[in-house]
Amino acid sequence: MISKDTRITIENQQRDFLYKKKKSNLNITFNRISFIFFIFFLICIIYSIHLIHLGSRKARTNDIINSNQVSNKLYRADIVDRNQKYIVKTINSIDVGISPQKIINEKKLLLNLRYIFPDKDYSKIKKKIKKGKFFYFEKKISNEKYERLMRLGDKSIEPRDNLIRIYPQKNLFSHIIGQIDNENNGISGLEKSLDGELKKTQEPISLTVDKDIQYLIRSELIRFNEIFKTIGSAAILMNVNNGEILSLVSLPDFNLNKREKITDVNFINRATKGVYEFGSVFKTFTLAAAFNEKIVEPTTEFKDLPKSLTCAGFPIREYNEKLPRNLTTEEILIRSGNIGSVKIAQEVGMEKYKLFLSNLGIIGKINFDIEEIGKPVRFNWGKCPLATASFGHGITTTLL
Repeated sequence: MISKDTRITIENQQRDFLYKKKKSNLNITFNRISFIFFIFFLICIIYSIHLIHLGSRKARTNDIINSNQVSNKLYRADIVDRNQKYIVKTINSIDVGISPQKIINEKKLLLNLRYIFPDKDYSKIKKKIKKGKFFYFEKKISNEKYERLMRLGDKSIEPRDNLIRIYPQKNLFSHIIGQIDNENNGISGLEKSLDGELKKTQEPISLTVDKDIQYLIRSELIRFNEIFKTIGSAAILMNVNNGEILSLVSLPDFNLNKREKITDVNFINRATKGVYEFGSVFKTFTLAAAFNEKIVEPTTEFKDLPKSLTCAGFPIREYNEKLPRNLTTEEILIRSGNIGSVKIAQEVGMEKYKLFLSNLGIIGKINFDIEEIGKPVRFNWGKCPLATASFGHGITTTLL
């Protein structure tokens, strides 16, 4: 038999037990919610870190360029045309290298790398790893492959910020812009002549050339090269009122982005470096010299012009035997008369003619923004050289 007091005690204990059981259920429910909240919180942190990681890569260019680090040895200012269209641009790039000392599992690392970069020569990579020195595995890596590499979490894989030079117009301005070497130094064209300025300034350098005009003229030169089967050609378009160069094209040209070493002389800048005899084009300067000295007017008439002259035993003839014997100064130019040009040059005189050409910069090396400037072949002046120079034979100069 159980006493009443004992029964009350048991019932009270049972109630206490039931109460404690309910309290335990509440704790379990609360713990589950806390656990789920913790998982969501952890996922949010992981994604936030990933987003910050992605954003940090895009921000690296601004960090490098906008942080006033002009002294950065990789930085060079952008170059734009007269309409602010990019000809040269410096952009951010990431190069990925490997530090052999930090490799924990070489076999696993190479297996992962082979999966992402199946076309690499891994026999060479193994040799580089054995040397124990840091080496670049992939330069100018794409965003996709960069992210895949970083997800490997291997400490031996080290990304390094880099600034690279790209040329959006490829061949279009190759002879104007020129090239840089692997040490970021200009070695030709404006990259060379403006090397110091390009490394110091952060503002884009604006040129007088026009991208669209350059494209049209280059297209025409290419077309006529094919028609006439030429080995090369060149063209310059200049504003005669202020000397601004709107277009300067030389063919053949090359793609600046390939960073190739150009040794073939056919790739010379024919517009500035090439030196030529210009033939009858030079008659323009002969007449200009005479006008400058006020010796002739366009209507001045030259009578009884012979069909040929002899100088040092060599004949000088008209290209057209039917050319009239009486020609005005204007007609000599229009009809390209050789003998008439000789007569005009003789009227000017050797010293004044030579001085006129020298003052124009035609028979000397001129100063220009591009350093690749040709120097005319030495010309020995005399009576016969004066005669042949008058119609552009024997005397040389550059197209520029």
